[in-house]
Amino acid sequence: MTQFTVFGNPIAHSVSPKIHQLFAEQFGLALTYSRSLSSSATFAAAVAKFFRHGGAGANVTVPFKESAAALVTHLTPRAERAASVNTLIPLGLGQLAGDTTDGLGLCRDLQRLTQQKTPAPRVLVIGGGGAARSVIEPLQELGCEVVISNRSRDRVQPLTTVFEGLEILDFAELERPPTDVFKGSQWLVINATSASLQGAELPIHPHWFANANLVYDMMYAAQTTPFLQQARKGGAVQVADGLGMLVEQAALSFALWHDGLQPSTEPVLDALRKGLR
Repeated sequence: MTQFTVFGNPIAHSVSPKIHQLFAEQFGLALTYSRSLSSSATFAAAVAKFFRHGGAGANVTVPFKESAAALVTHLTPRAERAASVNTLIPLGLGQLAGDTTDGLGLCRDLQRLTQQKTPAPRVLVIGGGGAARSVIEPLQELGCEVVISNRSRDRVQPLTTVFEGLEILDFAELERPPTDVFKGSQWLVINATSASLQGAELPIHPHWFANANLVYDMMYAAQTTPFLQQARKGGAVQVADGLGMLVEQAALSFALWHDGLQPSTEPVLDALRKGLR
């Protein structure tokens, strides 16, 4: 039976095993998918051990996506530009390919939620880690203008040389109402930080939420995440967590591991929602 896993910390909350079991059932495939708790000190060794013992593929989540990009022997062009990897694919002879399906997974979920090919003319992405970087290019390819904001501007400034047209908004600006450049345009706010995992709110003026078409948190939970609670208090019209993105990126990973098989995501997302309640 083929073996898959997801590396992360924390990882006990992950529903990825359930997602991939449901995908496998659609095609009559038998597989096992586990959770692998790791640390920065043990991550590389844990990945090597998993594939040395016959692992057929692995996902990578917070906080190891950047470490995974540095670990693999081959990067897809999109993973290289994002410097982030969420999907590991064994190539044999100890070699690993790294890809990122996060960005495309997010875009598919945003298209589902908005019923638009271009989810919004302008998207504000909050965060500077691998999750944030992985969504810039796919959003731009959909025709969205992407603005990124991070506590450390130095962390995201180099991205403007990688992604043409990317704008940077000083993090302090989020504490004030949106400026004229946002007024009169439709936009989405996406939280790509791990603040919700820590139960923390972000210093954002409520008008950023009230005037946005959609506020999206890449994190998910059985209850409304702290970021989305904050957004609702601020007057957000529509909010969504990252469960849909998780299912969509998982489907793309599944296809990479299983010769292009494309599972149906809607029934899996419905089953997970019911399971979280």
